[in-house]
Amino acid sequence: MAGNDNRVALVVIDVLDAFFAPGKPAYYPDSVKILDPLRQLLAAARERGNLIVHAVERHRPGLADFEHKKIPVHCEIGDDQSPYVAGFEPRDAPNEVELPKRRYSAFYGTDLDLLLREQGIETLVLAGVKTNVCVRATVQDAFAAGYEILLVKEATNSNRPHLAEASLEDIDRYFGSVVSLEQALERL
Repeated sequence: MAGNDNRVALVVIDVLDAFFAPGKPAYYPDSVKILDPLRQLLAAARERGNLIVHAVERHRPGLADFEHKKIPVHCEIGDDQSPYVAGFEPRDAPNEVELPKRRYSAFYGTDLDLLLREQGIETLVLAGVKTNVCVRATVQDAFAAGYEILLVKEATNSNRPHLAEASLEDIDRYFGSVVSLEQALERL
């Protein structure tokens, strides 16, 4: 395995029961296809000591939230949609951080940029759900902030495959690089 590049962080987006557990409102059957690639990315980043950011939806119960104007109430703190998929919880280690977010982008209204800059991070390996919503919003904000972006093709998808494909094309053309799992593992 390649050595650790401490300027590279893994950002894992919304690996929560809301998207992966059958019966939950945001569940879609193809979501589970990204779990094995996500496991491989997490294992490699953990082994090499990379910074790992677990960016997760955390909405406040009973309070107005602008996202609810467009999509149903979801991932409220303490509800049955917001737990991590089993095995994907952040470990109790300084290099694993939970980043609660209330918008699609992991950058908007959070301290993600400050955290990354304080750690000297220059490159983000991104993965998670959904390619055309939270992943794309995070990629666009990461690009605007000046980070090199590597989006792992096998580790992201959507319940709207045509929009996921269009997003992958746009991301690769305008914001970063869509890379294979193998390429991402080499960069961590």
